[in-house]
Amino acid sequence: MENNNNREIWASKVGLILAMAGNAIGLGNFLRFPVQAAKNGGGAFMIPYFTALILLGIPLMWVEWGLGRYGGKLGSGTSPAIFESMCKNRIAKYIGVLGICIPLVFVIYYTYIESWTFGYSFFSLTGKYFGNETREAMGSFLHSYQGVLGNGEAGTNLPSFLSAYIFFMITLAINIWILSKGVVKGIETLAKIAMPALFIFAAILVIRVFTLGTPNPAVPENNVLNGLAFIWNPDFGKLSSASVWLAAAGQIFFTLSIGTGSLLTYASYVREKDDIALSGLTTSMTNEFAEVILGGSIAIPVAVAFFGVTETTDIARSGAFNLGFQAMPIIFQRLPWGQLFGGLWFMLLFFAGITSSVALAQPAMAFLQDELKISRQRAAIIIGSVIFVCTQPVIFYLGHGFLDEMDYWAGAFGLVVFALFEVIIFAWIFGMDNAWGEINQGAHIRLPRIFYYIIKYISPAYLIVLLLSWAYFDAGGILILKKDPYGDPIQTGDIIYRLGARLMMAGLFVVIALLVRYVWKKNRNEKKYASTS
Repeated sequence: MENNNNREIWASKVGLILAMAGNAIGLGNFLRFPVQAAKNGGGAFMIPYFTALILLGIPLMWVEWGLGRYGGKLGSGTSPAIFESMCKNRIAKYIGVLGICIPLVFVIYYTYIESWTFGYSFFSLTGKYFGNETREAMGSFLHSYQGVLGNGEAGTNLPSFLSAYIFFMITLAINIWILSKGVVKGIETLAKIAMPALFIFAAILVIRVFTLGTPNPAVPENNVLNGLAFIWNPDFGKLSSASVWLAAAGQIFFTLSIGTGSLLTYASYVREKDDIALSGLTTSMTNEFAEVILGGSIAIPVAVAFFGVTETTDIARSGAFNLGFQAMPIIFQRLPWGQLFGGLWFMLLFFAGITSSVALAQPAMAFLQDELKISRQRAAIIIGSVIFVCTQPVIFYLGHGFLDEMDYWAGAFGLVVFALFEVIIFAWIFGMDNAWGEINQGAHIRLPRIFYYIIKYISPAYLIVLLLSWAYFDAGGILILKKDPYGDPIQTGDIIYRLGARLMMAGLFVVIALLVRYVWKKNRNEKKYASTS
């Protein structure tokens, strides 16, 4: 279906909401959130979490929907065109390059991680990792799969690195195929299949978790109720720590996919008078249900039931990947029908991943289609080729921090910077009265007036405080490669790889900026020719 700009529009309201929810609901909902909650005060973490949701998440969701629908009226779903139109300034389009570059960098490494979930769903159903019944053995299994197996590591029936590469290629091919089918026949159709399946799989797993009881009667304190207590018992002492508030804000950015530019592009495919106020709120609430209710009820509670509080604490501190790819496979080996439940778990993660990865690729797709007038099939092949080439160092230099460096600058820092530009341009340069009118045009609900002031004053102030806190606490060591984003020292031999990641990201930005300059210059020359002929 196309509009009068010959651009596609969402075929149905349900498809739009599911696609937007699919963009937001990703691996972080089921892996990152429970770990963040467990590490940062449990139930008390929800205070800064919901504060960030109300003051940052939902307002910025509406900002991106408003920017996107405004761009759709112009016949463009790209931030360079939208920013320049709103700012009436030629520099603004180069700021908008971030809205193409950040999600493109994000999808480069995200697709590789997504392929792990696809591979592990196969390993679960076939029982490939069965026999690796300790965290050390499953760690060796994962490291072998990633091609970073260290000296002395051993496990049972270890997978080859080639299998990881094959699953990556299959995952990339599926992404390219979906993108080539377009917004309606590709992305919307995927969302209508993957999102209901995701919720069904999650519901089955939650029911299974809640019917576990006490897996080991000899250790009665290891049970699901204590697992829920572990993640939700409030530690209010944590609230005095600035890092907890920063972690909560970071989780909101990560979980809602705000600041990536993908929501903006998706919103450009709505009709001019379609509601975006209720749709944005519905997307946020759908994501929160998936994250807080479902994501908080599977991995951590079941880990406590099988490992106990002490070991689960260690798992949570060691990171989301260890929870998902080491601890959970051990648990499935101890369950009746464990191969099936393992397959459901990793396929759930795969569906969460692929609905996000196609969204992250869409801003670059929209740029090629809207600005360079390239067909969607060719655009999908071009984007797929860029992802394939740029993922090679991510795959082969994984153990040297290449992926971590990209994840930090694109998946954490970059989101805050771009979101700040978005809200300043929308609320201050375009004007808050115009912005408020854009958000409320065709709205099915009446937004509380308080959000007018939250969007104009509080959200940008919140973002500025986040950036200043980063500059004060973290910037120095990270910028000069003395420490990684987690505060650990960087090995001397890894510095060259991390510099390589930075150079690749900078190179992508420069290439996109040059393409933007070419397109705008070409359009300017065409207008001059038309006016003189």
